[in-house]
Amino acid sequence: MKHRTSSKDWLPLAKRGEGGAELPTGEAFRSEWIDFERGIRVGNIEPHERITQILKFYLEQRYRTAFVTDRWGRGVYWQWICWIPRANREAKPISNKVNFGCAKLFISADTDTKVFQSGLQIERGYAQGPEPYPGCLLKDDWDWHRLIGQCAAGTELDKELQRLVKREGFVVEVGDWEANTVFTKKNFTSARQIRDATKKYPKRDKWAGFQLYYPMPEREVRACTGYELVKAMCGVFDEVIPAMNCCMQIKLATNPRE
Repeated sequence: MKHRTSSKDWLPLAKRGEGGAELPTGEAFRSEWIDFERGIRVGNIEPHERITQILKFYLEQRYRTAFVTDRWGRGVYWQWICWIPRANREAKPISNKVNFGCAKLFISADTDTKVFQSGLQIERGYAQGPEPYPGCLLKDDWDWHRLIGQCAAGTELDKELQRLVKREGFVVEVGDWEANTVFTKKNFTSARQIRDATKKYPKRDKWAGFQLYYPMPEREVRACTGYELVKAMCGVFDEVIPAMNCCMQIKLATNPRE
């Protein structure tokens, strides 16, 4: 994949912010903090070194809007981290306090496959009750419904997936995170396949969702510097934003600096 983002596109000239604090430009990130045994390191390092701060800083600088950070994990290493456009969440009449209902940009270090993933995630949650924990039950204002509405041949989302999956090497996964249906350039034909795949997963007692990500095997991660990895993640996020916009109430500007 050809990343469209370079450091000159978004890094500020000043290396320090208010109060003299180091800005999270990504230059201090280290590739070994992507650990395929324990997860993504976020603890016991300086704030400007944390990928949570680095990617939030990038997204807010580039897209000129606020993002909310969420994660799965605890302690020093987290397994999955995401960034949600705050305006899109706040626009939801029912679910404006719930991150589950929002399209999000994510990164994850898969400790089973040893693949680093970055891209777009949209969750269905539990489609029918009872609700195992607050906020996890699919509501009418979740972005999932827009995703499914776009899962047909010839839609804007389909055009983006044709480009990303067939030409750029992205992967689509749909499922319950235990037995996902996986689409690559070898078997992807249209976004309709995503709609059909979701029907295999029970509405009750099964969490489900969608991911569109760029896979980086461990050997590729280890061949990069930390700063190269940061630029790669930023480039992936920029690539999936048009697909993300197909599924959100409040879209991100694709040319925010113009």
